[in-house]
Amino acid sequence: MLGKKKKKEEKADAAETEADDASKPEAAANENSEAAEGEAPAKKKMSGKKLVLFFILPAVLVLGGGGAAAYLLLFNGGRPEQHADAAHAKAKADEHLGEAAPGPNGTTITQGEGVVFVTMPELLVNINGPDGRPAFLKLKLTIEAPNQQVVTALTTQLPRVSDEFNGFLRELRTDDLAGSAGAYRLRLELLRRVNLAIAPAQANAVLIEEMMVQ
Repeated sequence: MLGKKKKKEEKADAAETEADDASKPEAAANENSEAAEGEAPAKKKMSGKKLVLFFILPAVLVLGGGGAAAYLLLFNGGRPEQHADAAHAKAKADEHLGEAAPGPNGTTITQGEGVVFVTMPELLVNINGPDGRPAFLKLKLTIEAPNQQVVTALTTQLPRVSDEFNGFLRELRTDDLAGSAGAYRLRLELLRRVNLAIAPAQANAVLIEEMMVQ
């Protein structure tokens, strides 16, 4: 009887050992599963950081450092060569700023800041002096033009402009030219006549460089 009881106890111990051994793989599997589940959020979190580093930061750098280039490309037709050509043309114009060059029909052309100055050949006309005696009026005039198209109109129509000026000046008297008021009225009348001669082009102003009455 004792031997049978001992054998039963040994069998029970063996069964418990086998049960423990069988539960160990399941525990290990559960631990591995829990570890995997714990790593998954970590990997997702890291992928979010990588997304920030590889996509958002370069975008910020592009907007910050290359904003001007992006603006030119997106809002100006995406043709930077046009802006380069315009900048080159402006640089060339600035180089010749203030330089006088001979123009057609005896004119002199000077590039100003945003305008062009066309100096006409000297004018010498007879006017009425005091007591009806003849006098001479000598004028050196410069016409301010807003662009090259008006310059072309001025230089090609210069004989007509000179005729308009001569017809008006011969009717003047020396008293008409007295003082600053006389010079101001003269500039306005000359501007009106030059614009009539070159219409539809329009000059900005007529400048009196030199005026002498003898």
